[in-house]
Amino acid sequence: MNVMTPKFGMGAPVRRIEDDSFIRGQGRYTDDVTREGVLHGFVLRSPIAKGTFTSGSTEAALASEGVRLVLTGADVAHLGALKSGAMQKQPDGTRAPTRDIPILCAGEVAYVGDAVAFIVAETRAQAQDAADHLEIDFEPADAVADIAAALEDGAPPVWDERAGNVAFEYRMGKADEAETAFAKAAHVSRIEFRNNRLVSNYMEPRSALGEWIESEDRFTLTTGSQGVHSMRRVLCDQVFGIGHEKLRVVTPDVGGGFGTKMFTYREYALVLEAAKRLGQPVKWTSDRTEHFLTDAHGRDNLAVAEMAMDGEGRFLALRVKTDANMGAYCSQVGPFIPWVGATMSTGVYDIPALDVTIRGIYTNTTPVDAYRGAGRPEAAFQLEKLVDQCARDMELSAPEIRRRNFIRPDQFPYTTPTGRKYDVGEFDGHMTTALERAEWNGFDARNEEAKSKGRIRGIGMATYVEACAFAGSEPAHVELGADGNVTLSIGTQSNGQGHATAYAQFVAEKLNVDISRITVHQGDTDRLEKGGGTGGSRSIPLGGVSAARAGEDLAEKLKRIAADELEASPADIELIDGTAKIVGTDRVIDFAGIARAAKNDSDLKGFGEFVQDEATYPNGTHICEVEIDPQTGETEVVRYTIVDDFGATVNPLLLAGQVHGGVVQGIGQALREEAIYGEDGQLVTASFMDYAVPRADDFPNFHFETRDVPSTTNALGIKGAGEAGTIGATPAALNAVTDALWRAYGISHIEMPATPQRVWQAINAAG
Repeated sequence: MNVMTPKFGMGAPVRRIEDDSFIRGQGRYTDDVTREGVLHGFVLRSPIAKGTFTSGSTEAALASEGVRLVLTGADVAHLGALKSGAMQKQPDGTRAPTRDIPILCAGEVAYVGDAVAFIVAETRAQAQDAADHLEIDFEPADAVADIAAALEDGAPPVWDERAGNVAFEYRMGKADEAETAFAKAAHVSRIEFRNNRLVSNYMEPRSALGEWIESEDRFTLTTGSQGVHSMRRVLCDQVFGIGHEKLRVVTPDVGGGFGTKMFTYREYALVLEAAKRLGQPVKWTSDRTEHFLTDAHGRDNLAVAEMAMDGEGRFLALRVKTDANMGAYCSQVGPFIPWVGATMSTGVYDIPALDVTIRGIYTNTTPVDAYRGAGRPEAAFQLEKLVDQCARDMELSAPEIRRRNFIRPDQFPYTTPTGRKYDVGEFDGHMTTALERAEWNGFDARNEEAKSKGRIRGIGMATYVEACAFAGSEPAHVELGADGNVTLSIGTQSNGQGHATAYAQFVAEKLNVDISRITVHQGDTDRLEKGGGTGGSRSIPLGGVSAARAGEDLAEKLKRIAADELEASPADIELIDGTAKIVGTDRVIDFAGIARAAKNDSDLKGFGEFVQDEATYPNGTHICEVEIDPQTGETEVVRYTIVDDFGATVNPLLLAGQVHGGVVQGIGQALREEAIYGEDGQLVTASFMDYAVPRADDFPNFHFETRDVPSTTNALGIKGAGEAGTIGATPAALNAVTDALWRAYGISHIEMPATPQRVWQAINAAG
């Protein structure tokens, strides 16, 4: 029997309703927001990676044209630092102390870009010019900008109280069981690698507008974010020490986030403090170089991973040691990222024993925090790279070694050695489908054709599972307006994912109304008292279910009002195209009429809150095929295949967009992107001239399909998809490059990113 997909409901390929304003240039981002009398701020940043400084007179700067205010560390000493509450327990049961981020530094700096002073003037150019007149003398000290260097004997300490530069240590698994398994193993495979540092590079640089509303005795902050409520909490609780009612946070349109806009940055406190002191609005907008220098970076781990196997290539135990770069300070959730990644160490495989050691390392670099996938891409990469090495060592194919070690469907629900509870999964199913779609068995012929053109070819795969939509909820509120249109208010925040379309689909399906009549509101703490924000692919699995339930709640209320007006039973009322009708008759009342007939405002409001007790676990297979020119080292992605299990599809168009974007970011890490510091702590790659982001013409068309197994954890079977592309793509692409190098030259390892220079050097070193 064919099941019809509703026009606007779950599963319908609805085109994004928000795009009309964007493509017309009518988007409204933070820097588009202005106020009468607005002033502009500029942050003076440290030019050295480590050292001390002394501040002299600010009079010359204050006397500069247009300047209204200069703030130094002493001027904001009353403001609290930005703290990390994400430390996990160490082996001895303690939580390591954090190094918090001061709003402005007071005599000591720890990375290039550390904030030293804030100048406010009538224009940004005036504020920037005035910075040259500040009397600040820097005294450089020895810096350390690399994980390995930070751990060397005698390395200069980033912070004097943390000799050795180790910020914390976590342990996971059972070391004794793993040791026993390694002792009896027929073979042990080992890899050692770096997970390179990345800069998120969203299209819209950060911006913030601070206001002090004297008549209301409170602040308003307008800024791009991934959730206004967490930002309000940080600023009120940690920085200003005020009640939440004293700060309104508003987020307009947002041009990309990728995790990095989740955090509260110093500039947000500074524009608010300056606005209160001056009695005028103050705006700060980042340029691209500031983004490179100061917005939280991602990844940057050194790892050693070993797999113990029996004689048939079946996995017995996994041992991992990871050193994760924290940068100079503990960012908002930075210490949590390697921990949550480690909870996914065993991936899709039935590995009985596990031993994981994680150390956080301080360096004189930009703080590191969540970037798309946040720990799970790192875990998937190290595992899938190791599994390919296991296949080479055991002389098995990449699919065969995976098939021998997958968690079988009859083993679900399955608890991993780290305590993750997978509810369902058919890992061999999506891998088999992906192999067919990618024509894996025809690779040898394509490889021979490549050789005839003087090129080498490789094929690589990754089978992954991630944790997302973590336990919790995201309440949703809907309301029927006097004009018969519907509004939905929810505490997540779209950064380009298409929330206005996806959420409206859930409500439209329940009310049977055209999607154009539903408006989605996010990003205003005055409109909604609480919200969890967007991150960890939680918006649709949690917020979408709540939106559907809110729509159901409102639908029942509208039927009751219509029944009273039409003198019928609510059971006989159906909602059709913005009207309520008695089934089988022509007696009808439209939604505007229902709004007029309501006796109480509450009768026109619906509420839904789905509470999820466990994470969901999207999974899938990515297969990448590349050709390499040995003369130049240039790598071309020639085929890319994705078969994912997202549990259920809300909108296939939005889903494909999320997956395609994630895949490009993942391949970008594998082949192009890397933030590089010099030995003196200077960021060498601080512009697009030096930091290579992937381009549309770098890729072929992707083959993408789903093979969904509905989640039993989520009420609608949804697992989440926002980060999955990034998680599967990086290991698939790097494994493809390694496969090409192994086939042609016996090279089994290359560091990321596998740039043309790095590939060419590896080929020439191998002779």
